[in-house]
Amino acid sequence: MILAALVLAQVTETITVTATRTETRVADTPASVVVLSRETLENSAAPTLDDALRQVAGFTLFRRTGSRVANPTSQGVSLRGVGASGASRALVLDDGVPLNDPFGGWVYWGRVPRVALERVEVLRGGASDLYGSSAMGGVIQFIRRKSAGVTADVSAGSQETGAASLFWGGTYGTVSADLFRTGGYVLVRPGERGAVDVDADSEHASIDAALRRERWFARASHYTESRQNGTPLQVNDTTIRHLALGADFGGLALRAFGSDQDYYQTFTAVADDRNSERLTVVQRVPSRGAGASAQWTHALGNRHVLVAGTDWRYARGRSDEERGAAFVSTGGSQRTISAFLEDIFAVNSRLSVTAGVRADRWRDTEVSPRLSVLYRAHDAVTLSASAYSSFRAPTLNELHRGFRVGNVNTLPNADLRSETLTGYELGARFRNVRVTLFSMHVDDTIANVTIAQTPALITRQRRNLGETRSRGAEVDAEWQRRDWRASASWLFVDARVIGGRRVPQVPRNQATAQFSWRNVGTQLRWTSMQFDDDLNQFVLDPAFTADVFASHPISPAFDVTAAIENVFDEDVEASATPVVTLGQPRAWRIGVRYRR
Repeated sequence: MILAALVLAQVTETITVTATRTETRVADTPASVVVLSRETLENSAAPTLDDALRQVAGFTLFRRTGSRVANPTSQGVSLRGVGASGASRALVLDDGVPLNDPFGGWVYWGRVPRVALERVEVLRGGASDLYGSSAMGGVIQFIRRKSAGVTADVSAGSQETGAASLFWGGTYGTVSADLFRTGGYVLVRPGERGAVDVDADSEHASIDAALRRERWFARASHYTESRQNGTPLQVNDTTIRHLALGADFGGLALRAFGSDQDYYQTFTAVADDRNSERLTVVQRVPSRGAGASAQWTHALGNRHVLVAGTDWRYARGRSDEERGAAFVSTGGSQRTISAFLEDIFAVNSRLSVTAGVRADRWRDTEVSPRLSVLYRAHDAVTLSASAYSSFRAPTLNELHRGFRVGNVNTLPNADLRSETLTGYELGARFRNVRVTLFSMHVDDTIANVTIAQTPALITRQRRNLGETRSRGAEVDAEWQRRDWRASASWLFVDARVIGGRRVPQVPRNQATAQFSWRNVGTQLRWTSMQFDDDLNQFVLDPAFTADVFASHPISPAFDVTAAIENVFDEDVEASATPVVTLGQPRAWRIGVRYRR
């Protein structure tokens, strides 16, 4: 079969499932995909998943701070500079089940224990033709371990940091847990600090259990998080309860999930000298989410593979706010139903064409088509081209919930329209190097737009600011030989509002490099300058960080580990509100890892 020859070629290639919702080898997909293996994650100095994923150029949260100290609402993920606010422009999946918050679209990165992962796949570029609204800029897929065994990773270090990640797999299922606590650090730059600036600490606990049989699984999880956001009166807490069910019958895959969440946060006004603060808002945000999907995959003759399916999503939430003596409550619900169809057509042994379309009905009807061509010019050379359309509906958070960060107050907007993206890509893979050129045009971009400004308060509102364009190139390369491995990733992107300013929080250049020899590795990251705001008034300087990780076996089952983040203790400017806050300073941890 011609299609089988395409799919089974290069058997040493890593498998990815995110590009076409079918198991396709990296060399055989026209999409730009990076795969992080279990070994890569284990040898990362970062204790959290989002920081480990920063080795993929183009992966960013809304700001340069990671999930340890960043407010959850700024932990939405952006790829290739598509994203002008804190909501995710990429869908994050846990074995096919969405992890994006149903109310706000952001991601709680501590929900999936690191040692429970087999690999992580990052697909860059629009994927709404298969995954709908949340995948406007790409897809991140966490693939869980399903094999039997026990792994425990425990560490402690500076900033009163302690972490434990656990996994147990048996005949009938798995149990995993993740515990983390850090005393954090003072976010505000030393020259601007006052008496109210304290360490931004955080802690979380995640536990889940999955019952697995040959054709079905059921997973229940519980997650709690508590953090102090840099001043004594600014805190937030989250509790999430989640249930997921799945069944696979040959070419038919069924999934269903439901979640229940409680979110609590306080906001304050800080005096100009930063020596006092007053409570302005106490906010409680209860929300619920549910969804179900069905996917059918079928080979039609020797040349076609058809993928068809339907998705249903539901989210409901409200924001209850105490503003002094006043009480304000606002909220709503969203329902989305969709259907998609894709045909992977093997024209011959070297050429394949993928055509797909999806229709989503929420408040409006959105149609997301895709056409991709892949040509294997040589055993070591693959060329590809893609054109597609994607979209993202505004979240309930953007429609109904306001918030305040420092002296910046951001208002909701119940009249927001969905963002729509049109993208074009050209790709070339030369053995272990992939180069992709892309152009992505977004209409009705949702951004935090400045509407008023005084020395004491900046007021912004979420608005459809117009059109943005993201054009650029990305290069990924990997080399491996015996005991050593090296990889590098570079992204150049010019992301700007059409006829105007640059998109905030998007640097033009990002570069990463990873080197490992046996049990010692280092990760390097560099980003060029970027703007923090829509008016391009607040500049964040270029940033460079270097991390080091090492492990040493002390028995067949135990390793001693050591990690240093930001070895050179570089200042990483994360935000300007207009007070400048900083990213993770130098930190160290030592630990023990057990594997059986």
